[in-house]
Amino acid sequence: MDFNYVVDQFADIQILRYQVPGFDKLSLRQKQLLYHLSEAALMGRDILYDQNCRYNLMIRQTLEAIYRNYAGDRTSDDYQAFETYLKRVWFANGIHHHYAEDKFIPGFSETFFEREVRALPVGELPISEGETVDMFLAKLKPVIFDPNVLPKRTVQSGDQDWIAASANNYYGEGVTQAEVEAFYGQKKAEDSSATPISYGLNSRLEKVDGHLEEKVWKVGGLYSEAIEWIISELEKAVPFAENDKQAEIIETLIAYYHSGDLRTFDAYSILWVEDTESQVDFVNGFIETYGDALGLKASWESTVNFRNEEATRRTQIISENAQWFEDHSPVDTRFKKKEVKGVSAKVITVAMLGGDCYPSTPIGINLPNADWIRRDHGSKSVTIENIMEAYDKASQGSGFSEEFVWSDTERTILRKYGFITDVLHTDLHECLGHGSGQLLPGTDPDALKAYASTLEEARADLFGLYYLADPKLVELGLVPDSEAYKAEYYKYMMNGLMTQLVRIEPGKDVEEAHMRNRQLIARWAFEQGKAEHIVEMKSREGKTFVVINDYEKLRGLFGKLLAEVQRIKSEGDYEAGRALVENYGVKVDPALHSEVRARYEQLHLSPYKGFVNPVMHVEKDENGVVRDITLDYTEGYVEQMLRYSRDYSYLN
Repeated sequence: MDFNYVVDQFADIQILRYQVPGFDKLSLRQKQLLYHLSEAALMGRDILYDQNCRYNLMIRQTLEAIYRNYAGDRTSDDYQAFETYLKRVWFANGIHHHYAEDKFIPGFSETFFEREVRALPVGELPISEGETVDMFLAKLKPVIFDPNVLPKRTVQSGDQDWIAASANNYYGEGVTQAEVEAFYGQKKAEDSSATPISYGLNSRLEKVDGHLEEKVWKVGGLYSEAIEWIISELEKAVPFAENDKQAEIIETLIAYYHSGDLRTFDAYSILWVEDTESQVDFVNGFIETYGDALGLKASWESTVNFRNEEATRRTQIISENAQWFEDHSPVDTRFKKKEVKGVSAKVITVAMLGGDCYPSTPIGINLPNADWIRRDHGSKSVTIENIMEAYDKASQGSGFSEEFVWSDTERTILRKYGFITDVLHTDLHECLGHGSGQLLPGTDPDALKAYASTLEEARADLFGLYYLADPKLVELGLVPDSEAYKAEYYKYMMNGLMTQLVRIEPGKDVEEAHMRNRQLIARWAFEQGKAEHIVEMKSREGKTFVVINDYEKLRGLFGKLLAEVQRIKSEGDYEAGRALVENYGVKVDPALHSEVRARYEQLHLSPYKGFVNPVMHVEKDENGVVRDITLDYTEGYVEQMLRYSRDYSYLN
């Protein structure tokens, strides 16, 4: 029977399933390791909700209580809008859009909400001691319904206090951007080490009696209840580790969760990046800083996976040639690594997603993030091929290509080469792009501030785009011929200039770092190539299309921009970085935006996709001994979200 990838569709979102091929071929020991790491991946769910906004858990619990207890007409407009809102909150891990960052405005009325809250048993509401239902409603209703209250999760541009304007919970009330920059600026100034910790990564910065204090996320600190459960599953995973190195990695992560010491986190990161032997692997912790306006605080995330041995041969070829790619990069020699160290890459099959990787997930990962660890110990890159395959399978026959691709010439190239060049661009982005280049001595790794994430993604994307067209890839057998790269070039320019606009609400700017990166690259290349008509926007029958007239010259533009973005990072040139992002990556052409949204709407396509996880079933014999662990793909989106809230909620 064919695998059913599509699970649900609502608002601007489509929910998919992903398969985990090869799971049944793993040993029982490996399956048990994956099981406990997967449980740990689900234990931190509430942490992310609270990080995204301090009201998120309270709102989610209230909405779920209404859903469970609702006794009215489930076909009414109010209820249908309520159900859609709840599904969106689950998807975004809170009340703000996972990509656009804007707060959802409910389609149901305040009257409906208040009536249903008052109808609930008091024990079903997350009410504080001494708080009445009236007080509870007075607190929550503005947060949910007033568009001017906490309107954007993370603000990263404009002439305003980014910290004060952001609704996320990385900083306490009353903390200003200037205070944050001064607080961590002083700490960095006092640290002359060549191996500095990632200041502020795992804490909330609050004002206590007028003074700033870090409240660390650790056992005995903030999020202790959830972290203790994560540790309990990590401890159960240790006996099933594939080797002593992997056991040491898990134990060091446990030690870090106990102490909150970022030196221990660095030790864990070094051990993790140097483990290239284990087939089973995982990410678990406070890792990426995209959600913080200043790029300091990390969201909690987890993925659990195992290596796809056959597909990994592709990334091994890339990593084995890392020095060649670095040496032939179009960037200034001063910014190149003289010796590329420890670059490892693999293709993985993900088995469980958690935290900031769920339900929406990346298709590739490159870690650690600390520049000095990359410099001295290297980096580990992964391409998540079973997720990419799920995207590809679910999109087939959607009508997108017929609507947005200029001609049969481009459609033929995309059909022939689209998937392989897509995964190869991800390989190059993660394996070599993020791991390439170096900072000049004395450059602050946080010098680019809020623009750092966008520029880092642009740097990695440009590296991949530039080398996709290099004859070296044909020589290495990574692409079948010298025409293949055109598929990714066309898809990238079409997406960056046009089709990703469907993800933006009318009148809004581009906010998310990856989207800003793609628009920055596409619009810069378009503008720079205008005189020679390298890329054009052509109209036919009232519809706009992207047309690439000279792929070779477009590659030259990608190389030129890569050189500039690397210079900006290596020198810490904040003003040049800000200008690139603000001039090319943020603003939207309203007419084109409206057109793209209308064309998408008629196709009934969802611009965002996310996933439900498979369910792991532990099978035991009559003596209680585990005999197998199997995967069940039948759980629905609503069922999974309610189960996770029931079984993995540890924060009040």
